[in-house]
Amino acid sequence: MSGLILVDTPAEHVRRVTLNRPEKRNAISTPLRVALLDTLRAHDHDPDVRVTIVRGAGPCFSSGYDLGSNLMEGSPFYSAPGDGQWARQANDTWFSVWDLAKPVIAQIHGYAIAGATELASACDLVYVADEATISYPVVRVASPPDWQYHTVLLGLRRAMELMLTGDAITGEEAARIGFANRSFPSDSLQDEVLAIAVRIAGVPSDLQQINKRSVHRAFDVWGARAAIRAGSELQALASHTDTAARFRQNALATVKKTVKEKP
Repeated sequence: MSGLILVDTPAEHVRRVTLNRPEKRNAISTPLRVALLDTLRAHDHDPDVRVTIVRGAGPCFSSGYDLGSNLMEGSPFYSAPGDGQWARQANDTWFSVWDLAKPVIAQIHGYAIAGATELASACDLVYVADEATISYPVVRVASPPDWQYHTVLLGLRRAMELMLTGDAITGEEAARIGFANRSFPSDSLQDEVLAIAVRIAGVPSDLQQINKRSVHRAFDVWGARAAIRAGSELQALASHTDTAARFRQNALATVKKTVKEKP
């Protein structure tokens, strides 16, 4: 098992996957994506697993994509080249989580930023600490999300507000507006999530996968999958704006300065 993730069994038929890059705030690199997908797919074939919890090590769930790495190198999917290649890769990644047979629960503490919110929104259930912060600040400086879940999960008004401001929301608000199922005090989050997972694990997987798909198929009929996919072209279009170009220039200058100042 890759050291990028840790796997334990906190209860019968329940697996818990911990993103294990605390020194990088669990930034989602391509090796981490591969390790996570491989593990979740293995759980689909393991009769001892009925539900998986995904959480982060250290002070947060995840800071989002690891922008200091090459996110396409060693990628788990083929993505057609050209504008939008990365967004298409992200879509394939998170729909792969969405389409798993067995339920996946996101357990968020500390904060979840940008790509980390995409990972969480691809899970079947999301539970957060009351004081956790959820944000997609990239909309203020570079582009809309790679995997555009906002409108299909939150509805027009809430999605529009978050997309136009890039503001962070608390765990309590995330539950209130529909990003998360519920929020709990930080000191009880783990126990509460485990109790829910145990409840879910009480249903055999042959039936539970049908229960899960019945919800997703209705979502597909409503156009959610097509809407998210369509967003990849808009994400690509945003990369050609002057604002995005300035962001890339500033980011590159910051990296060069950081490298130069290292002893």
